[in-house]
Amino acid sequence: MKYMLIMRDTEEAYQASQEVPFEEIIEAMGRYNEALIEAGVSTGGDGLAPPEEGFVVDFSADPPLVTDGPYGETKELFNGFWILEVSSREEAEEWAKRCPLGPGSKLEVRRMPSIDEFPEMAEWVEKEQGQREEPEGTPAQS
Repeated sequence: MKYMLIMRDTEEAYQASQEVPFEEIIEAMGRYNEALIEAGVSTGGDGLAPPEEGFVVDFSADPPLVTDGPYGETKELFNGFWILEVSSREEAEEWAKRCPLGPGSKLEVRRMPSIDEFPEMAEWVEKEQGQREEPEGTPAQS
């Protein structure tokens, strides 16, 4: 089973992180990531640039409206994610609880359904997987 751990931080988390040396934060996250990799459960993950560098595409207009920065009234920001391949929900929960986050931070944990749950999408998923496996610069086969 695949699960995505979505890191969400509030202003409280940001303020708390300012009181800890950056090197300590990086070391704690590095050790956590290392444990995930050594256990063979990590299939991916990344942090994100600050929200000021992002933009929002709002599809309630035609054409869609693009605005800079995060949503106007953001109480929690999505700051990074991990994708884990584990044997159960309980195992995903255990890994999530080990994440070195502090007050004001939350991890939203969501299961990623397998293709078996959506057989009508199998053709498209297989095509996409094939395209991802092609070496860069190689034209896709139709």
